[in-house]
Amino acid sequence: MGKAVSRALVLDFGGVISKTLFETHALSEAALGLAPGTLVWRGPFDPVQDAPWRAMQAGEITERDYWALRMRETGALVGEHWTEFPQFVGRLRGADPAAVIRPEALETIRAAQAEGFRLAILSNELDLFYGRDFRAKLPFLADFDLIVDATYTGILKPDPRAFHLVTEGLALPADACVFVDDQARNLRGAAEVGMPHVHFDVTKPGDSYARALSLLRQGD
Repeated sequence: MGKAVSRALVLDFGGVISKTLFETHALSEAALGLAPGTLVWRGPFDPVQDAPWRAMQAGEITERDYWALRMRETGALVGEHWTEFPQFVGRLRGADPAAVIRPEALETIRAAQAEGFRLAILSNELDLFYGRDFRAKLPFLADFDLIVDATYTGILKPDPRAFHLVTEGLALPADACVFVDDQARNLRGAAEVGMPHVHFDVTKPGDSYARALSLLRQGD
């Protein structure tokens, strides 16, 4: 008999599994017909030059507020008025979302599965941001035991209730899970419920995933 499955890797989606929109400006500019260098907002890659990003990090605006601003600005550049995030993301990233999935994410998912760990996603806006048909284009999502999406629950991280939805859905205690998120403030919710966590560094994805797997293995 195989060993009992007793631990889980819990991942944020945007920024952790998929590359951020900040990392794919060249692809976005090509898709929109914009000159290279037109999109200058860089978020965590150049926070000094991105005042709205700093305001979001300080809790003055929400993450959704930040992206609504960028959606309006980018739409105006091409003479389009986008009212829904999937319009924005779809125009910037085209019809192949697999092209912006981090290879480090896929490697880590495979490694976690091979070692008997369970998999979950905890996202504030998976379907809201990417659209309802997005998941069907990413076959690896079928490997996840649980997807908790605030698009439907209405409970945003770092609210501890979002993390309880994960532990209840997996039937695991919080300390048997390792949560990974690129937004430091979201980790406060994990800490509050006693869930080990890793602050994902979008500039060093491999290192962040290695830390997450190390935490999982330590508790196994």
